[in-house]
Amino acid sequence: RIQKVCFYIGMVGLLSVFLVLLVASNANFVAGFNSYVSSLFGVTSANAYQDIIDAAAKDDYTPLPWGSMPIAASLALIPMVVFFNLWPNWGATLYGEVRGASDYKRNVLGMGGALVVTTILAIIFLALIAKTIGWEFYHAANFTFWAGTSPLPLFPYPGLLVAFITQNPVLQLWILLSLSLWFWGWSGTLFLSSSRVIFAAAFDRVLPEWMATVSARFRTPTGALIVMTIPSIIVSLLYSYYPGFITLTLASTAVIAITYVGTTVAAIVLPYRKRELFNASPVSRYTIGGIPTITISGVIFLLFLLYNIYMWSVDAVYGLNSPLSAIYMLSLYILAIVLYFGFKGYRRRQGIDINMAYQEIPVE
Repeated sequence: RIQKVCFYIGMVGLLSVFLVLLVASNANFVAGFNSYVSSLFGVTSANAYQDIIDAAAKDDYTPLPWGSMPIAASLALIPMVVFFNLWPNWGATLYGEVRGASDYKRNVLGMGGALVVTTILAIIFLALIAKTIGWEFYHAANFTFWAGTSPLPLFPYPGLLVAFITQNPVLQLWILLSLSLWFWGWSGTLFLSSSRVIFAAAFDRVLPEWMATVSARFRTPTGALIVMTIPSIIVSLLYSYYPGFITLTLASTAVIAITYVGTTVAAIVLPYRKRELFNASPVSRYTIGGIPTITISGVIFLLFLLYNIYMWSVDAVYGLNSPLSAIYMLSLYILAIVLYFGFKGYRRRQGIDINMAYQEIPVE
């Protein structure tokens, strides 16, 4: 319920941002930006807007004009866009709890729709930024921030830039607070998906049974939430206050793609490994040349995923190919493997065969 409220208020906030950008002019933004960076951050220049563009040009950075990017060169953006679009489908890990999740059309509409709508809104937002904030300035502001040459002492967050356009403090607060609700609503999903994994593992006896404890009052897996919350606080403290720890987390989003690799491989071999289970699924009706469509699409998607993972690993421009981060993420996988096989052996000595829990999909 809280997430639903956050989502709809955030959508109204985004609509407000679109309207402000639509009715305002570039001159309005330049005047508002120069005024606020002077009064809020003590920037003494009379034209900080132009200073940022000049600082980027001094470092030989010139963004291509809006709409003129060559197709071949833009292919390098695919891993960046995929990195961005992994998050809208992060909730797919919870989809088994959605009523009617076995409905194939609802799956396509829910997951595919999330990506399509997010992409369309992003394109509209970028077009409005180009119109009002300025395409060259927006790229220059991002570039100079990371280069450390910007007179603006904080990241050029688009919501903040839009708030600079108006002199109305109520509208400014509304823009910043409404957009922030998307973060608060989204952050809970991290706990929901991860706590569900812990709950499922404990329910299958891969983890201690108390982690599958469900509160009768709140109807939530309190044990799994505790296991998630305490380590997350520790990691958050390290991330915020321990210099260098942030480097370890750079590849964390790539782990989502790696998770999808496992799911994709399972989808490819499902018609051949579990034929009866596959035939009971509505997806079994779709074939191309006698080959299940899920296998064909799975192979295509697997190659696409592997391409992106490869690009993230070898090209430093994406900011993910840190050896320290790779080691950190690999160590977590190793820890998970040790826990799984350790508890599997422990349960076997108790007379419990964990393999039996994975022989069939539970009833919805």
